[in-house]
Amino acid sequence: MELQFLGATGTVTGSKFLLTAPRRRLLIDCGLFQGWKQLRLRNRAPLAVPPDSIDGVCLTHAHLDHSGYLPLLINNGFRGHAYCTPATRDLCSILLPDSGWLAEEEAEYANRKGYSKHSPALPLYTRQDAVESLAHLKPIPFGRVEPLGDGIDATWTPVGHILGAAQLLLEREGRRILFSGDVGRPNDPLMKAPEPPREADWIVVESTYGDRVHPEEDPAQDLAEIVRETAARGGITLIPAFAVGRAQVLLTILHRLREAGRIPDLPVHVNSPMATDVTKLHVRHLKSHRLDAEEARRVFSCVDCVSSVSDSKELVASKEPSIIISASGMATGGRVLHHLRALLPDSKHSVVFAGYQAGGTRGRRLIEGAHSVKMFGQQVEVRARIHRIDGLSAHADREELLAWLSSAPRAPQRVFVVHGEPEAADALRLAIEERLGWEAVVPERGEAFELD
Repeated sequence: MELQFLGATGTVTGSKFLLTAPRRRLLIDCGLFQGWKQLRLRNRAPLAVPPDSIDGVCLTHAHLDHSGYLPLLINNGFRGHAYCTPATRDLCSILLPDSGWLAEEEAEYANRKGYSKHSPALPLYTRQDAVESLAHLKPIPFGRVEPLGDGIDATWTPVGHILGAAQLLLEREGRRILFSGDVGRPNDPLMKAPEPPREADWIVVESTYGDRVHPEEDPAQDLAEIVRETAARGGITLIPAFAVGRAQVLLTILHRLREAGRIPDLPVHVNSPMATDVTKLHVRHLKSHRLDAEEARRVFSCVDCVSSVSDSKELVASKEPSIIISASGMATGGRVLHHLRALLPDSKHSVVFAGYQAGGTRGRRLIEGAHSVKMFGQQVEVRARIHRIDGLSAHADREELLAWLSSAPRAPQRVFVVHGEPEAADALRLAIEERLGWEAVVPERGEAFELD
C-alpha cells in the first residue's frame, strides 16, 4: 500500500490522505484549506488525483477542515461512499449545507459591493451542492469492522474532541495504519476522554498543539473574570466560537459559572443557527459526552438561540451588557463578523478567542495585536479588549498527545506527524523520537510513502 499526503502538511487545515492499494483507492478525510489566501487557493486547484479514481472517502470527524471539501470532490466526479460515524453524519448534515450557503452569501455580497478581484465572484460550491453530497454519507457505528473492498477493513473508535470524532484503523493483509483524526483532551468539560490508540504498524497523528502545553490555569476562572470586568464597564463579551463543540463547551461552562454565582445573570445569546442545531444533537447523542439528560437540558435550554436574520440584526444593534457566542471560531466568516464590526471600535467591549487561531485568519491577527482588521472590504479599528483562553481547546496538547500515543499496545514502525504548523509538527516529531524512542517524520505536501 502507498500513503500520500495531500493536505494538513505544514498547516492545520486541508486534511486529505490518499491510501492506494492494488485495487482500491481511499481518501482519508476530505477537508478544506483555511487561513492564508495561498492555502485557500488550494481549494480551487485540481486534486492531485482525479476524483473519479477515488473509490471511497473515510471521515474522522465533521469539522470542515476534515469534511468540507466533499461537495467539491463530488462535483468533480467522485461517486463513492463517504464513510463516517452516525454523529459525524448528523453533524455534516448541518455543517456542509451551511458552508455552501456561506460561500454563496459571501460571493453575492462581494459582487454587490464590488470588492472582489474576480468578476463575478463565484462560491466554491453552493448549498444545493452540499445538500446533494449528503446522500454519499454512509454511517458506521463505533467499533464495527467495515469492509471497504480489496481486503481493507475499517474501524472507527472514539477519540473525544467533538461528537462523532474518531480514530480510524485501516487493516489489509495484517498491515494496520491508524489515523488519529483530532485527538480530544482527557479532562474536557463536555466530551469524554479519547480511547487509547489501536494497535498499528503506522500512526498518522495530528500536531495542532504539538509545540505547547495548555496552561494550568482554570479557563472557567479566566472567562468569569473577563465577563465580570466587561459587564462592569457596561460592555458585551463576544466569543467567536466554532459552532461544533466549542460553543457547547462554552455554554456548559457559562451555565455552571452562573449557577455558582461567579458571573452576573446576563443574557447569553447564541447567534448561530448552526450552533443551535448542533446543540440539539448533543441532547440526541447523550452517550457521546459527559452530560446526563437532566444537565444537558439545563445547560442548553437557558440560552437565547438567535436564528432569524432580523433578530441577529437587533442583537448587533443592542448595547446592553450580555454574552454573545457566534461562529466562526477564527472569525473567517459568518455572523460573528457583523458583531466584530459593531463591537471592535469600542473599548468597553471584550472579544474572547477560546481556541486555536490558524495563521492568516482574522482571529490570529486580533490575538497578535492588530490595530485594524479588514471585513466586508473595509478596515475596522480595534479598540475592544482582545483576550485569548487556550485552556478551552478541544485539541490535546503536546503532553496529552504523547500520553495518548504511549498508551498504544506496541510501538509502530513509524509515526507521521501532520495537521500542525511547521514549528508544532516538528516539535512533536522530536518529542516522539526523544521520549518514546519511535521513528517519526513530518511529511511534505504531495509526499508518498510505501507501507511495507
